[in-house]
Amino acid sequence: MDQERRRERGRGRGDARPARGPGERRAHERRSHDRRGREHRTHENRTDEHPGRAAARAWGRWQRGDGGDGLPWRSTLLIAVVVMAGTGFAARNQPDREALDALGRALLLLGAAPLLFRHRRPVPVVFGVSTVTLGYLAAGYPYGPVFVMVAVACFAAVVHGHRTAAAWALGLLWAGHLLLSHWLYRWLPPAGDGPAPWGQELPAAAFAVAVLAASETVRVRREQRAQLRADRAAAEQRRADEERLRIARELHDVLAHSISVINVQAGVGLALLDSDPEQARTALTTIKAASKEALGEVRQVLDTLRTRGDAPRAPAPGLGRLPELVEQAGAAGLTVTVASTGPRTDLPPGADLAAFRIVQEALTNVVRHSGSRTARVRIGYGSGHLDLTVDDDGPATGTEAGGSGNGLAGMRERAAALGGTIEAGARPDGGFRVHAVLPFPQEEPPSPQEIP
Repeated sequence: MDQERRRERGRGRGDARPARGPGERRAHERRSHDRRGREHRTHENRTDEHPGRAAARAWGRWQRGDGGDGLPWRSTLLIAVVVMAGTGFAARNQPDREALDALGRALLLLGAAPLLFRHRRPVPVVFGVSTVTLGYLAAGYPYGPVFVMVAVACFAAVVHGHRTAAAWALGLLWAGHLLLSHWLYRWLPPAGDGPAPWGQELPAAAFAVAVLAASETVRVRREQRAQLRADRAAAEQRRADEERLRIARELHDVLAHSISVINVQAGVGLALLDSDPEQARTALTTIKAASKEALGEVRQVLDTLRTRGDAPRAPAPGLGRLPELVEQAGAAGLTVTVASTGPRTDLPPGADLAAFRIVQEALTNVVRHSGSRTARVRIGYGSGHLDLTVDDDGPATGTEAGGSGNGLAGMRERAAALGGTIEAGARPDGGFRVHAVLPFPQEEPPSPQEIP
């Protein structure tokens, strides 16, 4: 009885979840494999970090002096040590000043502590450090590297664009020092102190001006470097955008032409499959050839996405492949005549590719949007320019062929990239014309001295 119940429950579960077919099982296995791979990678990133990477990051934070939280604690600690030690040495040569006691050292530390926030709050820091320094001098403690803290705070304020605040802080410190040294010394320690000589005020003012000037110089240089980095990044982005646009244009031209031929031949094959199997076989053969060529050209375009510096695996198409293009158009039911004028010139690769793609897109538009089954291509080789004209007799069918599609936009972009022009529009007699002028540099003939 128990076994029968278990079988019934097993059948119930099987009914609730039907067995997967082979395709579903493979898809389920792929999803499970991908999920296990993601979980494994996440686990590695979380728990199996290489000790060398952690040490490298810790050393980088130590070099930056920000501890990973953005505060310059290492440089602030160094400044505090230098000020404390330097003031202790300077106090030995200033017996007429107050001895550097615990209060004096506390004031020095109090002046150095705000420097931790000099990049986040530069204005309060520069005024706070100047105030503490003025209080330190008012208490009669010895002179020394105490002004280093003011210089660092002023530098940070100027670099972050607060020049006025830094100038006011230095000006108030200098004015306060004047009051302490020449008027308030009678009531302030040390006892029996006399007025300071006026000659020392000029070096103090020069020090303040030098700090402001050096800070401004550093600020300007930093802004210039930041602008250069921004310009380089914008140039890289612009080059990447241009490359993406070029690849998109190439893919559009290749696929639009080949798929148009395939579409026409597929329709022919379906229509004649029962009545004329031989003609249907010919249509299928054309589809096979067009798809094979399209795949080859797509691979060639995608080769540009490989490692930088690799050479293309096949030459770019040009007007030398125009007979193949005419043959493909003929397979799609379009009769194309080609005529050329002027002495034929070897075109630069860029102009040759652009000319081929323009003719290809124009013929594709005839196949897709024109009721005419004939097209005429005229190639004029001029002095330093190529003149292309593609005509069909119309009338237009289906969607409009005129200037809003990606194909015509791509033709205009190709012509503009070479400094040329292109005109596309309906003719008065009902046909359609694409006319492009593509300039290209001419090779200068060798001078008589260069001729052997």
